[in-house]
Amino acid sequence: MLEKLKGLNSFKAFKYFKEMNQVPRGSGNEKGISDFLVKFATEHKFEVIQDASLNIIIKKPGTSGYENAPKIIIQGHMDMVCEKELNSKHDFLKDPIEFIVEGDFLHANGTTLGADDGIAVAMSLAVLDSTDIPHPPIELLVTTSEEVGMIGAEALDPKNLEGRVLINIDSEEEGKLLVSCAGGVREKIKLPIIWEEAESGFINCVIKLRDLKGGHSGMEIDKERGNANKIMGRFLMDLKSAIDFKISSISGGAKNNAIPRSADAVILFREDDQTIVNEKLALWNSVLKNELNTIDPDVNLTIEILEDNSRKIFSEVTATKALQVLFLIPNGVKSMSLDIKGLVQSSTNIGVLTTQDDYIVFDSAIRSSVPSLKKLICDETIVLAEMVGATIEFESDYPEWQYDPSSKIKTVLENVYKDLFGTKPEIAAIHAGLECGLFSKKFEGNIDQISFGPNMYDVHTSKEHLSISSTDRMWNFLLAVLKKIK
Repeated sequence: MLEKLKGLNSFKAFKYFKEMNQVPRGSGNEKGISDFLVKFATEHKFEVIQDASLNIIIKKPGTSGYENAPKIIIQGHMDMVCEKELNSKHDFLKDPIEFIVEGDFLHANGTTLGADDGIAVAMSLAVLDSTDIPHPPIELLVTTSEEVGMIGAEALDPKNLEGRVLINIDSEEEGKLLVSCAGGVREKIKLPIIWEEAESGFINCVIKLRDLKGGHSGMEIDKERGNANKIMGRFLMDLKSAIDFKISSISGGAKNNAIPRSADAVILFREDDQTIVNEKLALWNSVLKNELNTIDPDVNLTIEILEDNSRKIFSEVTATKALQVLFLIPNGVKSMSLDIKGLVQSSTNIGVLTTQDDYIVFDSAIRSSVPSLKKLICDETIVLAEMVGATIEFESDYPEWQYDPSSKIKTVLENVYKDLFGTKPEIAAIHAGLECGLFSKKFEGNIDQISFGPNMYDVHTSKEHLSISSTDRMWNFLLAVLKKIK
């Protein structure tokens, strides 16, 4: 299959990419690929460091005329997301990834391709293997377990690296230079439940909210899609103003970093109030169709009467506090960047709502590229939790990478891109985490960073595919950048 790519300048990068994909490298299973990189370095007589987390650092001196140029860190991650079609028999623990070339695209056979982020490592190996590519001293940093929490980057010892300029090749859209990413933290509010027994004469039902689009709580938060948990809170608050009903459970969403598409509330109401319940459902279906017509036109609220006659309900105090939290908990875009047009600066997403034996748990993902604004959202929820007598926990805190308008490497890449392609690249940022955020923290801000990459599509799915021509252009771009740094 590689024969079709032989005429490309980047052929050797594709060759290394195929070699890498002969080695299983799912997150948490990186020993084989880490050892592959050690073997490469040893065979080429390069200095190599393999740390306890299996991160790899390979060092190559600068070529003639570049011996005293600033050291450049080129960085990517070795692990890949392992997804496959339902009918695929592929075993990610032992089977190589099959390469298929179709037109301008490279994809696998019913599995993820691993271009995220194997192509970055392969391009870097091709540079290190070369004898005719001019470049400054290079430190190749290849991290582990990026896809499951940036574990390798978190464990990195910065003392093993001398460079203070880092080029990350983990972006997925040609023509965009990433200069900032959000930091984040996971927040859990736990409201204690006082359980009671309902009186007789109540009908049990479940109110179902369905068919919202949802999406990634970082990448799609600016699209103003409906949040099922927040909408359910609004509906129940309005229903409470009309009738006396009891709550048996409330739940919604699957992951805190995903905008929830559905939510359920098991409630009990008196038979005489059924007409009012139906009227409220009709009213809110109309309200939601009006509010979300453009972005979530299929949203739907329904009722299902349950045969279950369980009388276990929240106390009135618990129910009131639960609805207050749902109604008031921060959600959605909180601020926009003034430096980068269209960039969400800070946001929060109440992604998961669960009723447990002792608590109602409100699980949110908070993001911001400015640490003080991330803290502000956390402080708002702390105050809310204190008001209702709930506890609050924060975990999985990861740092942001703040935009530096004076970045020298940004200027270099901008100028090289314009010279090479005749157009200016887009200076962009993402409202999600990148390893650059951790590197910024590790080096205490004393590192100049940029991120770029070729066009990839359907990443993290079995449909993942990589543009061959874009990869070739980004290979040429990388070489031009390295040549420029003296």
